[in-house]
Amino acid sequence: MKIDSKSLVARELVTQKFQGMTLVELMLVVLIIGLLATLVFPSFQKQIQQARRNDGINQLLRLKLQQEAFRTKNNSYALAKQLSLPTSDYYTFSIDNVSATTYELVATAKGSQVADKTCKVLSINQSMHKTPAGCFN
Repeated sequence: MKIDSKSLVARELVTQKFQGMTLVELMLVVLIIGLLATLVFPSFQKQIQQARRNDGINQLLRLKLQQEAFRTKNNSYALAKQLSLPTSDYYTFSIDNVSATTYELVATAKGSQVADKTCKVLSINQSMHKTPAGCFN
């Protein structure tokens, strides 16, 4: 079996040629990563907004428990100054329409949560009527 030196050199050149990446291949990888990022990022942002909204809803429900506890000891529901309103970077909390039998707890979006267009203002009243209803799922 005789080995031809020209074929050996040609094989060596071929194997050396395919050891690195070309600029076109590198640009293709960058393009794919960019496309994936543009598809994933909006979904990620939506999940963040939903998590912050759920935190606001949880705070409203805690306020509701405080209101009901206050009502068991008093003849009316509490005003905002009588309860400790939660603080948040994404919602401002308030208590509206307070009387002996009614109240409304309101969470108003602020900061980056304002981008949550359909659920900027969340509210719950003494009868657990939630508005907007679609935001409390």
